[in-house]
Amino acid sequence: MLENFREAFDGIRSHKLRSALTMLGIIIGIASIIAISSTIMGTNEQIKQNLVGAGSNVVTVRLYQGDYPFDSQQTAPEYIPPLDGDTLNEIRSVKEVASAAYYAQRDAYGQIRSGGKALSAGTIYGVDDTFLSVHGYTIRAGRGFTDSDNAKFRKVALIDESVSAALFSGANPVGETIDICGEPYVVIGEFAQASDFRPTVSTLEEYFTYNTSTGGKVLIPFSTWPVLFRYDEPRSLVLRAVNTDSMTAAGRRAEEILNGTIRKDNPEVRYKSEDLLEQAKNLQELSSATNRQLILVAGISLIVGGIGVMNIMLVSVTERTPEIGLKKALGARRRRISAQFLIEAGVLTCLGGILGVLVGIGLAYGISKMSGVPIFISWYIVAATVVFSFIIGMAFGAIPAYRAARLDPIEALRHE
Repeated sequence: MLENFREAFDGIRSHKLRSALTMLGIIIGIASIIAISSTIMGTNEQIKQNLVGAGSNVVTVRLYQGDYPFDSQQTAPEYIPPLDGDTLNEIRSVKEVASAAYYAQRDAYGQIRSGGKALSAGTIYGVDDTFLSVHGYTIRAGRGFTDSDNAKFRKVALIDESVSAALFSGANPVGETIDICGEPYVVIGEFAQASDFRPTVSTLEEYFTYNTSTGGKVLIPFSTWPVLFRYDEPRSLVLRAVNTDSMTAAGRRAEEILNGTIRKDNPEVRYKSEDLLEQAKNLQELSSATNRQLILVAGISLIVGGIGVMNIMLVSVTERTPEIGLKKALGARRRRISAQFLIEAGVLTCLGGILGVLVGIGLAYGISKMSGVPIFISWYIVAATVVFSFIIGMAFGAIPAYRAARLDPIEALRHE
């Protein structure tokens, strides 16, 4: 076996230019596959990070009526009981869930004011003291909510950076009073996302995909929610999964638990998880559809390269016919002759595969640098392509090897 490999390398060295031209199709095919697959995987990871965020792992579960979110301004139907602590504890006990909290939500247009300034668009949330940590928010200035804020029905509020900029022009808002739907609330702090992650947006389509915020956020203790709105408005759930890959399972399990509290005779109103990971997967599939076709086209060049290998190996059999005849006359069996040419074809394409991987990695980094598209090199794919290139050589070298093994030794020795 080692002798066959030695002879294969000797044959390649003795015909360097011919071997290089033969490997060219394999190099181009492997390089194309590596470059395209690296770009696909990098783009998919970017889509996932853009939607899910840098490790936030947050899933929201809201009430839906059919395919649309339930109108929060409506009174909750009698068959939807208020969400209680026992249900929340059951959700928190799910192995995929790290933490969870209830909240109420209302869009507010021109209803958040301070002095002569008003926020044109924003969202008001009624929350408890755990909402900030579950959602991945941190306090930038002032303090967060405490148990006593809810217990004593304090009219205090937390605002985000956009509300602070719009109402207070960037000045410290802590201690200031804002008007929410005609009720005065004292600002006790300013909050922000704990991570400084920002999505990478390069097209208008991506802007509308990722830019879902309609304005600033104002948080108030849930106990004061009835001061502004109805007592019996339905609440939603926000949970943090133990890791990114558990988001789907955590959201689905929370759905089941919350829907278990609703009477079964009303299929129209149900809790549904807004699974960003699932959205990311859908976008990944969409972006990968065209790229799969590109990989298929690149794969055609591998077939062309394999045909080139078969052609050159047939030429090699013709050139080495007297050598084959001499080996057979000295007792070499057909299996020995066949293995020699099969291994030579495999080594030729394997070398082409290795060079193709190097060219493909360089090409991927070049594309990334010029276009700004992220890449991800999968060493599993790299190893698979090298092995596949060797298999191509063995497959397309089968016919030349068979022809060499079938040569008649007497006729081979007479060949000139």
